Amino acid sequence: MLTLRPIALGLLASLAATLAAAASDQFISVRAPADVSLDTNPTSEFWRAAKPVIIDTDNKGVRQSGFTMEVRTRWTPENLYFLFQCPYQDLYLKPNPSTASETNQLWNWDVAEVFIGSDFENIRRYKEFEVSPQAEWVDLDIDLSKTHPETGWLWNSGFKAAARVDRTSKTWYAAMRIPLKAIDKRGPKEGNEFRVNLYLSEGKAPNHRSLVWRPTLKSSFHIPEKFGILKLGNAQ
Repeated sequence: MLTLRPIALGLLASLAATLAAAASDQFISVRAPADVSLDTNPTSEFWRAAKPVIIDTDNKGVRQSGFTMEVRTRWTPENLYFLFQCPYQDLYLKPNPSTASETNQLWNWDVAEVFIGSDFENIRRYKEFEVSPQAEWVDLDIDLSKTHPETGWLWNSGFKAAARVDRTSKTWYAAMRIPLKAIDKRGPKEGNEFRVNLYLSEGKAPNHRSLVWRPTLKSSFHIPEKFGILKLGNAQ
C-alpha cells in the first residue's frame, strides 16, 4: 500500500485548496499579525501564509494555455494586501515611468488590477487599483451611474504599490497595500466581505490578452454583477 508522507499530503491539500478557490466565487484573505513593508517575494514568511488563487481564464471564460496569474491576499485592521505573480511572454511598458504620482490610463499598458466594493446595495460603486511591472500605479473611485465615471482617477486612497521584474524567469511581481478605511466604512473584522474581481492585462494590440478571475462575459471588465467575493478570514 502506498503511504504518502505528511509533506506530500500537505502539498496535495494546498493544491486542492488553490484549485477550489480558483473554481469558486470566493477568495479568502488571511489575517496577518501586523502590518509590514511591501514585499514582492511569494516565498517570504508574510506571503507563505496566504492562500493563492491561480487565474487562467480570459474575460469570456476560456482557459488560456500557458498564461496564468497567481494572486495572494492578507489583511490587518489597517490594510488589505495583494500580491500578484505574473509570468509573461513580452512586456508592454509605458516609456518614462514615474512612481512619484499616479499614472492615469495606466490600463493601456501591462497591469495587474483589483476592483473592489463594500457596498452590496449599490454595486455600481466600487474602487479600482492598478499596478504595473514598473511599479506605476493608479487608484480610481468608480461610479457607473455617472456620465463620465473615468474622472474617478482624481480620487486618492493612499494605497502603496511595489513591483519588480525577474527577467530570468520571465515573471513580474507586484504588491499593493490598500488602507481599509479607503474602501470600507465598516470596522475591519473577520467575516467582512467585499465584492471583488482581479485582472491581468498583457501586450499591445493586436496581441493584447488578459486574464480575469470572474469572467464578465462582455468586452468590459466593469460588470459588477459578475464580481466574486473576498472574505476577511482568520490567521493561519
